[in-house]
Amino acid sequence: MDARRLALQTLCACERQGGWSDGVLKKQLAQAGLDSRDAALATQLCFGVVQNRILLDFYLSKFSNIPLKRMESKVVYALRLGLFQMLFLTRIPHSAAVNSAVEMTRETSKNPRAAGMVNGILRALERNLDQLPLIEQTDTVEYLSTLYSHPAWLVKLWLEELGKDETSALLAANNSAPAITAQVNTCCISAPALLARLSEQGVDAQLHPWLPGGLILRDTGSVEQLDSFRKGHFYIQDAASRLAVMAADARPGMQVLDACAAPGGKSFSLAVAMENRGEVISCDLHPHKKKLIQAGADRLGLSVITPMTADAGQFRPEWQDRFDLVVADVPCSGLGVIRKKPDIRYKQPEPLDELPAVQRRIIENVANYVKPGGVLLYSTCTLLERENRQVVEHLLSADPRFVPEPFTLPEPVGRVENGMITLWPHRHGTDGFFFAKLRRQA
Repeated sequence: MDARRLALQTLCACERQGGWSDGVLKKQLAQAGLDSRDAALATQLCFGVVQNRILLDFYLSKFSNIPLKRMESKVVYALRLGLFQMLFLTRIPHSAAVNSAVEMTRETSKNPRAAGMVNGILRALERNLDQLPLIEQTDTVEYLSTLYSHPAWLVKLWLEELGKDETSALLAANNSAPAITAQVNTCCISAPALLARLSEQGVDAQLHPWLPGGLILRDTGSVEQLDSFRKGHFYIQDAASRLAVMAADARPGMQVLDACAAPGGKSFSLAVAMENRGEVISCDLHPHKKKLIQAGADRLGLSVITPMTADAGQFRPEWQDRFDLVVADVPCSGLGVIRKKPDIRYKQPEPLDELPAVQRRIIENVANYVKPGGVLLYSTCTLLERENRQVVEHLLSADPRFVPEPFTLPEPVGRVENGMITLWPHRHGTDGFFFAKLRRQA
């Protein structure tokens, strides 16, 4: 199987199964056994089509006599793949993009005329690439929604908060390919030593420009297959999550609760900051996540981590006033990680309205576990105020035991006087992320 066929198979599987493209693609790549070059192309094709779906459909609809919704799903994705290559991948000849789309349609479609239709639509687009239809700019929401392939409701929300220029920058950042950020396991190796080992393994690794203990990785292939990864020398974690842990200021010997821990990145970061001394109880609602966290802790040699199955919204009396630090990285809409999970943008907005109630229930419950003088860190990977600042302010108004605490982080963040910060992909180069540090008064 080649890269284009794997991309088509992945995209169709995501639509059929309702899975996230990053997870489905990872499984497909593992099964296909493509070399690193073809695997990279399959990833670029799959993510590129998802990131630009609304824009691709806008152009396709202008050159098709048949509405896309009346076509077979496989045919539509073959068209999208062909057009994406012509618009965005300059190294691929247009003829190869068209021919592969036609051939894949011939192989998969039940309609004997579908291949001819795909050929006709893509050839017409190829002839008109220099004079494609313009996107109407009279409606700013519709224009940005089409140009950057984000749903109109989301564009409207960010326009109200950021204005047109910053919203455009955010949407463009969401469609970019982020570098892989790794954190050095300083319990067993230094950053310079790890850099040398990764270089020996052919990995392009550099120190993160402003994050202590962070690395930027490129051309890694499968990270899990690297010798340094298997030996526990590093773990993958975006700078935003690492900054949240830095704000929490975990120290050796502390008793720490990571209330919504899976897949375990913050627990690992907390344990490393604690020099593997003290205790980190890492909880998740789903039993199979306990094994996932334990496997990661074992790989990293972090013996202070104890995984547990627990509902963060249900009170456990034995944890009352027990912990020096409680981290609540609550379930959220995930709209800050669109760069890495591009199909999150297409979530229906209505179910998201229920999330703040869940988040308030969790933060109000786990606040009881913080000992007097201890810290509660609330975090999400979304950019919606109703899931972020409004949840924290609700707790502060309902529970006078807690007050926001200022903290200082590396630039480009710096000093945060009000104890709350939203990180933006286009401003900080991180995932979209929110966290708040709250101190329980002694």
